[in-house]
Amino acid sequence: MSTTQKRMYINGEFVENRSGKWIDVVNPATEQVISQIPEGSADDAKRAIDAAEAAQPGWEALPAVERGVWLHKIAAGIRERAAELTDTIIAEGGKTHGLAQTEVLFTADYLDYMAEWARRYEGEIIQSDRPNENIFVFRKAIGVTTGILPWNFPFFLIARKAAPALITGNTIVIKPSEITPNNAVIFAEIIHKIGLPKGVINFVTGYGPTVGQELAANPKVGMVSLTGSVAAGIATMTAAAQNVTKVSLELGGKAPAIVMDDADLDLAVKAIVSSRVINSGQVCNCAERVYVQKGIYDEFISRIKAAMEQVTFGNTAEKKALDMGPLISAAALQRVEDKVAKAVSQGAKVLLGGKRESGTGYFYPPTLLVNIKQEMPIMHEEVFGPVLPVATFDTLEEAIAMANDSEYGLTSSIYTQNINTAMKALKGLKFGETYINRENFEAMQGFHAGWRKSGVGGADGKHGLQEYLQTHVAYLQFH
Repeated sequence: MSTTQKRMYINGEFVENRSGKWIDVVNPATEQVISQIPEGSADDAKRAIDAAEAAQPGWEALPAVERGVWLHKIAAGIRERAAELTDTIIAEGGKTHGLAQTEVLFTADYLDYMAEWARRYEGEIIQSDRPNENIFVFRKAIGVTTGILPWNFPFFLIARKAAPALITGNTIVIKPSEITPNNAVIFAEIIHKIGLPKGVINFVTGYGPTVGQELAANPKVGMVSLTGSVAAGIATMTAAAQNVTKVSLELGGKAPAIVMDDADLDLAVKAIVSSRVINSGQVCNCAERVYVQKGIYDEFISRIKAAMEQVTFGNTAEKKALDMGPLISAAALQRVEDKVAKAVSQGAKVLLGGKRESGTGYFYPPTLLVNIKQEMPIMHEEVFGPVLPVATFDTLEEAIAMANDSEYGLTSSIYTQNINTAMKALKGLKFGETYINRENFEAMQGFHAGWRKSGVGGADGKHGLQEYLQTHVAYLQFH
C-alpha cells in the first residue's frame, strides 16, 4: 500500500490540513509508513463541533424512521467496500483476515440493528396524584455528541458511538485513533457518497491532548463517549467536568477466567486460548488471568500449553489462515515484554513464549506463565498482549475473592457444568459482564458496561441507546 496523505471530514467536506503537520500511520507487521493523517488542532475540533451543532436541529426534526434509513444506507455502503475495508484494517492494525472481515461486517450489521430502534424507543405516561392530570416522560436527543476511539477495534467503534447517536436525533464528531485512522477515512467517503446531510457525522484526526481535549471540554458538546485507557478516561472526565458534560467511558479490563474442577476442559481451553490470542491479546474484555481449581491444574496446564503451541502468527496480510498478527506498536511490544520480565523476576515461570520475535514487525508469541501468586502485578495490571498467567484456588469463594481483587470490573468468565456453581459465581462476581462456558464476546443487543475503573455508562442494546437520550417531563392538567 503506497503512502498517501488523508484528509479530515468536516461539515460534509474533506478539508485541507490547516496545521501543516502530519502523523505517520505505520503497518505494525512491516514497520513501514503506509499513510499520513493531519495533526488536527483544537480549532479543527471546534469547527467540527460547530458543524454538528448547526446540523442537529434539522437532523432531530426528521422522523426517527427516516434517520434509520440513512443508517441502513451506510451499512449497505460498508458492505460494498468490505474487501477494501478488511485490507485497510489489516494493514494499519495487524489483525488477522478473519477478524478484520468480521469487524467490517459486524459494523454493518450493528448499523442495521440500531436503525431498527427507530420505532422502538419510547417515552412514558406516569399516573398523577391529581385529578385530570397526565405526566409525560419524553426522551429526547442530547444534541451534539463526540466520540473518541481506540485503535483495537477502530471501525466498529465508529458505529458503536455514531449509530445510537444518530438514530436518537443527535449529531456527532469523531476522533479516530491516530494509530488506526485510515478505516475512518473510508467511512467518511461512504457517508459522503450516500449524501448524508452535512455536519451529521464529522471526523477530526489528531492527538488526544489537543483534539480529544476539545471534544470533551467544548461547552457545545452534550455528551462525550470514549473507549480507551483509564488515563484517557480520567483526562476526558476532567475536561468534561468544567461544563458538567455527560460522559460514557469504556476503559481497561483485567478479566478473570475461573475454571472449576467439573469444567469441560476441552471447551475451557479452546475458549480461553481464543480469548487470549484474538487480536494478539489486545482486547479489553478477554481473559487476562486464569484461576484453576487445584484438582485439575496439571491437566489444564498440559492441555492449554499444547493448544497455545499450535497458535500461528505472522504478517496477516501475507497469509489469511494465521491465528495472530503483531502487537500494535513498538511501545506496546516493549510494554508486554517488560511486564513478563517483571513477573519472571518475581518468581513466575515461563512455560511457553516469553520473548519477542526477532526480525521486522512487532511480534510477540503466545506466552504461558505459571507459579503465579495473586499479589503479583501480572495479575492486576492490564497486559494487553498474548500473555496468560495461571494461578490456582481451592474453593469457589476463594476464586471469586481473587477475581474481584482488581481495580477493573469489565468482564469475567467461569467454566463449570454445575448450575448452582454458576449462579453462586454470578451472585459474587463484581463485573459488568460474566460469560459462562463461552468465549468473551458481547452481543450487539446486550449491554457492554464496566464497574470500578473499567468505565462509566455503557454501549449496545436498549441501554446503550438510552445513553444518547435525555428526559423531559411534562405535567398536563385538563378540565
